[in-house]
Amino acid sequence: MHESIRLFIAEYCGSETAIDPQESLFESLGLFGDDVDDFMEAYASKFHVDMSSYLWYFHTGEEGLNFGSFFFKPPYSRVAEIPVTIEMLSLSANSKRWIVDYPPHNLPKRRYDLLVNLALVMAVALFFILALIYW
Repeated sequence: MHESIRLFIAEYCGSETAIDPQESLFESLGLFGDDVDDFMEAYASKFHVDMSSYLWYFHTGEEGLNFGSFFFKPPYSRVAEIPVTIEMLSLSANSKRWIVDYPPHNLPKRRYDLLVNLALVMAVALFFILALIYW
């Protein structure tokens, strides 16, 4: 199965990058955030892997500027990173389900970092609306 995974990676990335089966795949390929999500969706579709137990925040961060993260840690900052490897992808493809057993962890019920971002966007929008009305 390793060879099938390697061929998929080469096809997906458009290059034949030599990656050790135990090496962090996303680091080696320079994938982060949305690119990781796209890759994992393509992988799951190609190899028919049930990803219902997959927890993205153990494997990658988010793209973009998150002002709220200065006040509240986002999920990926609350857990230790688990690198995705060719070995992991191969084992999951063989079993047709995501094989990672995540360590116990607690996340808040709400993403307070994103609520701060939303409040900031609303404040800026309100400022511009008031500026248009009164200036």
